[in-house]
Amino acid sequence: MSLKNWLYALSAAASLTLPAVHGAQAQEESIYVPLFTYRTGPFAGSGTPIANGMHDYLTLLNERDGGIGGVKLIVEECETGYDTKKGLECYESVKPKKPVIVNPWSTGITLPLIPKAAVDKIPVLSMAYGLSASAKGDTFPWIFNPPATYWDGFTQILQYIATQEGGGIDKLKGKKIGYIYLDASFGREPLPLIEQLSKELGFEAKLYPVAAADMQNQSSQWLSVRRDKPDYMILYGWGALNATAVKEAVKTNYPMEKFISIWWPSEDDAKGAGDGAKGFKTLNWHAVGADFPLLADIQKHVVDAGKSQVSGKDKVGQVLYNRGIYNSMLIAEAIRKAQEITGKKAVTGEDVRRGLEGLNIDEARLKEIGLEGFTGAVKLSCADHNGHFSTFVQSWNGTTYEKVSDYIAPMSDKVGPLLDADAKAYAEKNAPWPARAEACDAS
Repeated sequence: MSLKNWLYALSAAASLTLPAVHGAQAQEESIYVPLFTYRTGPFAGSGTPIANGMHDYLTLLNERDGGIGGVKLIVEECETGYDTKKGLECYESVKPKKPVIVNPWSTGITLPLIPKAAVDKIPVLSMAYGLSASAKGDTFPWIFNPPATYWDGFTQILQYIATQEGGGIDKLKGKKIGYIYLDASFGREPLPLIEQLSKELGFEAKLYPVAAADMQNQSSQWLSVRRDKPDYMILYGWGALNATAVKEAVKTNYPMEKFISIWWPSEDDAKGAGDGAKGFKTLNWHAVGADFPLLADIQKHVVDAGKSQVSGKDKVGQVLYNRGIYNSMLIAEAIRKAQEITGKKAVTGEDVRRGLEGLNIDEARLKEIGLEGFTGAVKLSCADHNGHFSTFVQSWNGTTYEKVSDYIAPMSDKVGPLLDADAKAYAEKNAPWPARAEACDAS
């Protein structure tokens, strides 16, 4: 561990022990927000910038504003290594401290937390990952996954492909579409949708699973790609899988303009493949770059003050750092909404669940936050814990990602009924599944 990180860890530990000594007082005067992160291991390339963005946003609120609504946030990271067992250990370790929300940052960790959330009264925010069906708030009142599900994302990519073929969704008929994915809960999540849509829309799906142990050795998968010659490739990867997939695509001379990913690849994932990676595409729903008042404040109050773990100022504003910013924006605004609904300052997990259901971050609020033009408005409800918002396609130009499409709405006519069916099947499989304990808030 570097001296800077050692000092940072020592400082963080010191700041977190004091509230623990005064337990009752801490509950009255603070709001506990644990962050499940992974700064080590083969997934650290994805996990570290997200952790930095999440941490720096919440730290800014403490340093600049004194917390939220006059109440300080106690922010504590727990290292999971993207390992489900470690993630569950993190959950059990933070549960006695009464967190107002948990962020698993892994579909594999999220899935076993779903049945625990209602029992422990801790809302789970699985932002754009996890179980797609948990968007159904009537079935999953404690799980939230805005702004889009993995099923939404897949249909958004399909629609982009159709436009590249010069028309509507009917242009997918007869096409061969490859799907290379992490062979874990995350990558397997869209498989039922792919099976269904390939039949309905008439395209042939070719599957290329990559085990976590083989993320940096995908030669066999890409030999199969060379043999199969898919018209387009879709990537659902994480950590070292993304960078390796881009390198292998370049090595096999796969046309990068036809290689499109869900929203997780970073700048480093593309840079590692050199100039050959130009044209590689991903989905996104927020801006890249640091030209926003909120990020300027983070630079001033957090990064320049030595309270961030970013390795360089140029990391602020990169795509996954900004993803962490977006995640913590949801956390902070849910807490703020919970305070508004309840009239309390030191809110609980039950309160924040209500805050999430009442979340309404409109354009005016984004401007107040300092994120005007950063992303679209976010509004959730009792029934809809996701929003199913539009995304756009961004393309790697050799230096950064640039937006190359209009916003694309998900195929709700295809995804909606499947989500309904999957939510119902989940509840039946896990019967007796608890029904909602209260009516939805009108706010």
